Amino acid sequence: MKAVRFHEYGDPGVLRYEDVELPVPGAGQVRIRVAATSFNPVDGNIRGGFMQGPIPVVLPHTPGIDVAGTVDARGEGVTGFETGTPVVAFLPMDGPGAAAEYVLAPAEALTTAPTSVPLADAAALPLVGLTAHQALFDHGKLTDGQRVLVNGAGGAVGGYAVQLAKNAGAHVIATAGPRGGAALEAADEVVDHTATDVVAAVTEPVDVVLNLAPVAPEQLAALVTVVRPGGVLVNTTVWMPAPADEERGVRGIDLFVRSDAGQLAQLVAQVDRGELRIDVAERVPLADLAELHARAAAGGVHGKVVVVPEHVK
Repeated sequence: MKAVRFHEYGDPGVLRYEDVELPVPGAGQVRIRVAATSFNPVDGNIRGGFMQGPIPVVLPHTPGIDVAGTVDARGEGVTGFETGTPVVAFLPMDGPGAAAEYVLAPAEALTTAPTSVPLADAAALPLVGLTAHQALFDHGKLTDGQRVLVNGAGGAVGGYAVQLAKNAGAHVIATAGPRGGAALEAADEVVDHTATDVVAAVTEPVDVVLNLAPVAPEQLAALVTVVRPGGVLVNTTVWMPAPADEERGVRGIDLFVRSDAGQLAQLVAQVDRGELRIDVAERVPLADLAELHARAAAGGVHGKVVVVPEHVK
């Protein structure tokens, strides 16, 4: 089969489109015929060797944390997910990824794919959708009637966060640049952070701040001031610890997303009910993944990109 792998850490040029052996599912595993994976910024950080501590991978390594495809074979002990079943999953971040024609996945990571969107587009959901869900509800404890500030809402995670927060009955303030995506239409207030001071624009305290933007440390610290006493700031830029305010009981939480098939099934259900929109900016052939990584490193990728093997037409 064809796959993209890197045999050493480095710039996008280390990515090779090559022939590899078809993987054989072991106990508890399913082999998936890949309809698509997606590009996530962490893919570039793993390839560059910047994540060897938290995400140790074995070289050569195939990137691609998200997968959408159909079940092709099952290992010992796997029940359910019959051959041909369309599925999506967030794969183990330290294992072989889905930038390939076939990939192995733990059966417990799988959930049935949404039926209301093309299967390849469903690859745009798992990692970013779970990040938004876990930030808002596992850590932010967001409930109906609360106020939430999504800082950096123009990206893929932010688009899902705005939609999920509105679905939960929250008042949503979204900050984004002029390129902010269509998902921002769901927000109650939109602040252009390139033209307006975000802190000054928040005229009433919020219960939850979700920071998705690589802001300066002083800007991140300033966001704590708009959180009501007892509230929380959840931060996804984990290289910069989340600030807190102990005197006012404001907690700071750094989010490390985890695979959760149950939560992913909830997201899929919202997609199929028309409550959650999957936005795909581009489809890129698997053979062009190195070029996509290079564009991303140069800041030339906007919106969510799915990566499609040659066998998907």
